[in-house]
Amino acid sequence: MNIPEKKIEIMSPVGSYESLHAAIQGGANSVYFGIGNLNMRSRSSANFTIDDLKTISEICKEHQIKSYLTLNTIIYNNEIEEMKQIANAAKESSINAVIASDSAVLQYLKSIGQEIHLSTQCNITNIEAVKFYSHFADVIVTARELSLKQVKEIVTQIHAENICGPSGKPIQIEIFVHGALCMAVSGKCYISLDNFGFSANRGACLQPCRRAYKVEDYDNETELMVDNQYIMSPKDLCTIEFLDKIVDAGVSVFKIEGRGRSAEYVKTVTQCYREAADAVLDGTYNENKKAEWMERLVKVYNRGFWDGYYLGKKVGEWTEKYGSLATRKKKYIGKVNNYFSKLSVAEIKIEASELNLKDEIIISGPTTGVYEDVLQEIRVDLKQATNAKQGDVCSIPVKSEVRRNDKLYIWIENKEDAE
Repeated sequence: MNIPEKKIEIMSPVGSYESLHAAIQGGANSVYFGIGNLNMRSRSSANFTIDDLKTISEICKEHQIKSYLTLNTIIYNNEIEEMKQIANAAKESSINAVIASDSAVLQYLKSIGQEIHLSTQCNITNIEAVKFYSHFADVIVTARELSLKQVKEIVTQIHAENICGPSGKPIQIEIFVHGALCMAVSGKCYISLDNFGFSANRGACLQPCRRAYKVEDYDNETELMVDNQYIMSPKDLCTIEFLDKIVDAGVSVFKIEGRGRSAEYVKTVTQCYREAADAVLDGTYNENKKAEWMERLVKVYNRGFWDGYYLGKKVGEWTEKYGSLATRKKKYIGKVNNYFSKLSVAEIKIEASELNLKDEIIISGPTTGVYEDVLQEIRVDLKQATNAKQGDVCSIPVKSEVRRNDKLYIWIENKEDAE
C-alpha cells in the first residue's frame, strides 16, 4: 500500500522537563503530556501545571516538534469549568492538539477551534466510527486489540472514501507501538475502582492487575494450577521487529507509551523507533538492526515484550514477575556543582557510592535532558585519578552542556532481573 507523503511521526511520552528534552534528543516529531488531574496518567507521572503550557509550547516550537496535551479522562459535571479552563489555556498557548475522548471535551474543543486527536479510550474498531469522529478529530487512535490487517482495512477505506477531519485532510491513524499494555479493552478497566476506590478511567489506577494471584477453591482450599501468578498483567508491547508491517498498514503516527517512566527510557525508546522508522522508509531495515534495537530496548524499563494483538494473536502474553525486567538499572552517584563551558568539564560532588573510570554515566536535569557517556577521565584535586569516592569533588569531561544541580548516575547490571 502506498502511504501519502511517506512520513512517519514518532510521538513520545513526556512526564517531566527531563523527559521533554530526552524526547527531543531522541528524535521525536511530537510529544504528549498531561496537566493536573484530567488526564490518564494523573497519578502515575509528575504532571505539569497549567502554567507550564506556554513554556512547553515554546520549547517544542524551538525544536520544531509538535505538542499534544492529554485531556482524556471521563469528565464529571463539577469538572466542566476546569476542563474548559485547560482547553482555553491550551489554545492560548498554541498547543498543537488536545487528545480527548469524552464527548463534552470534544464538543468544547471543537467550539473553540482547537485541533483534536482521538484517544484510544474511544475504542475505534471500524470505518463507521471513524466517519462519526471525523467531525471532531484529525488524528484517531484505533483500539489496541485490532490486528494490523484490520487497521490496514480502515486506512484503505479512509483514502478510498476521502474521509477528512476538520482540517480538510484525510484522517490520520495513530497506534501504540511500544510500552505498557492493559488487560482491559483499550484501557477501560474498573478493577482498581472496585477494589481500592481509585479509577483507571480517571488516571488513578493502582494496578491491581500487575500483582501476583493464585486461584483457590474457597470450600476445600484446593489451589488450581495456572501458567503463572501474573495472570492479568500483560508483557509490554514491542513492535520494532515488525515495524515494516505497521508502515505497510498505512499508520502514520507511532505512539510510545510511558509518561510515568524515566527520561532515559524516553530517550532510548524514541531513538530506537526513530531509527527503525527511518530504516523502513529508506530500505535499510534488516535483521541485524532489529537485533541491535532490541538489545538497547531491553536495557530500559520493561515487563518483557510481546507483539500485542497486531499479528493476530487472540490471547495475551503475561509477565513473569512484578516490575521491570530491564537488564540494567541506574545508580545515583552525585550532582553537578558547576559546568565550565570553555573546558567542557563538569564539577561533580560525589554524594553516594563512587565513580570509576569506564563507568557508563547518565547526567539528567530539567534543561539538560539525558546526557550519556562512558567516563574516560576523572580528576580529583586537579590530579588524574581512577575513581572518586563519596564526599569527593571531582571533575569529568563532558561533550555537551550540563547544568548545576543536574543528577549524575551510573548504569549497573540489574542482576536480580538477569537471573
